[in-house]
Amino acid sequence: MLVLPDRDAAEEVADALTEHFGAGPDEPQLVREELAGEDDAEDAQWLVVLEDGDGSYDAEALALLAEEYEGWRERE
Repeated sequence: MLVLPDRDAAEEVADALTEHFGAGPDEPQLVREELAGEDDAEDAQWLVVLEDGDGSYDAEALALLAEEYEGWRERE
């Protein structure tokens, strides 16, 4: 799972995952996560969820991609 600061960044990362990492047709999924206790609806992070049960994605490359867009890779 990658955590991004806004929808535009999440969409760009999702496109890059599809183009350069060979993500499947149902991946990645974008999920909006509101920050707890925040009243402003604009204060939300976007999650890019990518299933990697077989470990085929390079975790470091995913982290670097997220960092390019001011995000990070969340270790589950």
